Formats: sequence, C-alpha cells, structure tokens
Amino acid sequence: MSTRPMALTAPRDLVTGNELSTAQIRELFHLSADIKAHPERYRSALAGRFLALIFEKPSLRTRVTFEVGIASLGGTAVFLDHQGTRLGVRESVPDVARNLERWVHGLVARTFCQSTIEELAAHASIPVINALSDRFHPCQALADFFTLEEHFRNLRGLKLAYVGDGNNVCHSLLLTGARLGACLRIATPKGYEPDAAVVAEARCIARDSCARIEILHDPAEAVTQAQAVYTDVWASMGQEAETAVREKIFAPYQVNEALLALAAPDAVFLHCLPAHRGQEVTSGVLDSPRSLVYEQAENRLHVQKAILLALLG
Repeated sequence: MSTRPMALTAPRDLVTGNELSTAQIRELFHLSADIKAHPERYRSALAGRFLALIFEKPSLRTRVTFEVGIASLGGTAVFLDHQGTRLGVRESVPDVARNLERWVHGLVARTFCQSTIEELAAHASIPVINALSDRFHPCQALADFFTLEEHFRNLRGLKLAYVGDGNNVCHSLLLTGARLGACLRIATPKGYEPDAAVVAEARCIARDSCARIEILHDPAEAVTQAQAVYTDVWASMGQEAETAVREKIFAPYQVNEALLALAAPDAVFLHCLPAHRGQEVTSGVLDSPRSLVYEQAENRLHVQKAILLALLG
C-alpha cells in the first residue's frame, strides 16, 4: 500500500491552521485514522528525512509526539533548545531559517511570538509547522477535533463549549471548528475574550460551513446541553506574572462537577494539558469517565504524523 498522503494537496506550511481547507482537514483526518489503525504501513514513509524542532517554551506532548512521530515514519528529529536564548538574539530569524533549510526537510517551532513562526516560514524554503505560539496552536485543535470525530462520528453541528481564557488554543478551536461546521460557544471573563480578528475570521468561515460562533461571558450558558466541554490553563506560558490576578478573575469559570452537570448527558470533557488541578478543572472532572484528555494526547501523535507526511512526504 502507498504510504503517501491519500489525495491530500497540502499547503507549504502550517503556520496558523487557516491554511487548511475543509477538504484538506477531512483528508488529514482520514490519513490520521489509517496511521493510527495501521502504523506498520508507514514505517519508512519519511526515511532519510530530517526534522528540526525549535522550542522557546517547555513541552511534553508536543516534543515527544513529534520526535516519536518522525522516528516511527523512518525519519530523524534534531532538537534545538531555545528556552535560554530566544530566536533572533544570537542570530537573526531569517539567518536561522536559511541555515536550517540546507540541512533538514522541515521545521517545527514553538515560540513566544506568532511573528517568529511567520518569519521562519517567510525565509525558509522548507515546511514550517507551528507547534504553539502566543496566537495559535493548530496541531492541538486538529487533534482535538479528530478525537471528537472518533467519539461522536459527526462534527457538523457538534456543540462545543470552551470555558476560560480566549487564548491561542481557543483561537485554533474557533478556526478549525468553523471549518468543520461545529457550534462553538466561548465563555470568558470580560476583557479576556478571543481576539476580535480571529472571531471575525471564524464567523466568515462559518457562513459557508453552517457553523455557529457565540462569544459569551456566562459559563453556565455556554455549557448547557453542550456535547463537549473544553478548558485550558488560566495563565499561559509567558503570563506567569498574571497568575494571582487571573486566579481571582477566572475562579467562576472552573470546570467542576456542577458545571459539567449542565452539559448533555453524553458530554465529554477536553483539556489540552498540562492541567492545573483545582484551578481551571477539578480532579473529579479530569479523571472522570467523561474525560478524553489522554485520548487527545495520544491523538497528537497520529495527527502530527499525518501532518508530517502531508508536508514532508
């Protein structure tokens, strides 16, 4: 059987996630499912390929799944730790991109600033994959909706409630969910809503996909009869100085047993992890049978393998 992506016309880069059309996401999910069911078919699909991982922030799931992913496809990962010195300090971002493109076949970058990833993509002739920035987390959102499709079989009209900070994960859920025709209710404290430009883009996409986008401030309103309830940390990496203030503001937005009880009887809980137990979510919810957090984490591997095949294959 061919190990090349099946009828997938991939974009050059995955910088925001908005590069993917609905059809491309559907093909990516089809490939992810085949990789998950038949990993042996893809053991040498990227033999001889090298992938550079450039990380300005800590990582567990993203780093491990990309390293294991490329290795299980027959390729090799090279990890570049930039947690001490950010990209652009020792040498310019364009110079980093122009050097790496001579040695490797793709770049995976986790950066503080979205502009850094965009600069890498602008100056590298090889694919650049956003592994999380301050603005987007496309690999996470793709794995999340793949997980939901596994569970519910159909994403069109699926009611997903996101409760918490209107952050990078929220932005990517909005864009990917809009492409797939989901109904997204976002509940944040006032002043912590997702970026207005991202919301406008999601609503523009939703006009064609029949998705629904609601920006709310009442977590109970968002969660009522939702089929999936999602939350994330209240202070993302780089916002540690705001932790104490945010804990007070976001306390009413904790996903606990009482809030989850408002969701549909078959509702599931999602979290991109790491989770701060007792803050944005209780241990009772996180460890409950309704929680799909570890399925999400596993599916990061399968979806990212599909992304690597599509962009590097």
